Amino acid sequence: MRTRLLDTLQAIEPWDEQERAHLQSAAQWASSGAPLHRTRKPDVPAMHLVSYFAVHDETRHELLLVAHRKAGLWLPPGGHVEPGEDPWTTVVRECREELHMDAVASPLTGQQPFFVTVTPTRGPGSHTDVSLWYLLRAGRDSVTSYDQGEFDGIRWLTETQILDEPLESMDPHMHRFTHKLRRRGRPR
Repeated sequence: MRTRLLDTLQAIEPWDEQERAHLQSAAQWASSGAPLHRTRKPDVPAMHLVSYFAVHDETRHELLLVAHRKAGLWLPPGGHVEPGEDPWTTVVRECREELHMDAVASPLTGQQPFFVTVTPTRGPGSHTDVSLWYLLRAGRDSVTSYDQGEFDGIRWLTETQILDEPLESMDPHMHRFTHKLRRRGRPR
């Protein structure tokens, strides 16, 4: 698992200096022999692996965000990688649990992460998430329900709308992710 994670991290092309620093930090952490997976909620160990998945309607250039109850933020769905679980398998499992649909990898990225972040969480039980951001393809009409126990709501936003939203209401890296997607997802 550790070797696969290091190979996965090495394959991510950083968008900016912050992502380059996050990639380096994640690789050092993974190489250190530290535990990779959460073993006790919410914060043991203090740093652990997460898989996010950004659901993208490529025709409308819209992304699905969820209002996460615990985080109090709009962010992509996702969850903690379980011990022995491949991060892509986490995406497949969490997509079924949270959005009640099958995960379909974007042709832009396939089953590889598009973005990586290393982020301290907020509130009680704060810890650091090493998050692999995957890109899924789905039309807006394909998401018809969601896990109402975990999310207060869902909404589709255009890339421009996301960039117009105050960052305090979203995952702190959502704007950077959106800029990378815009740049990578369009012909130059």
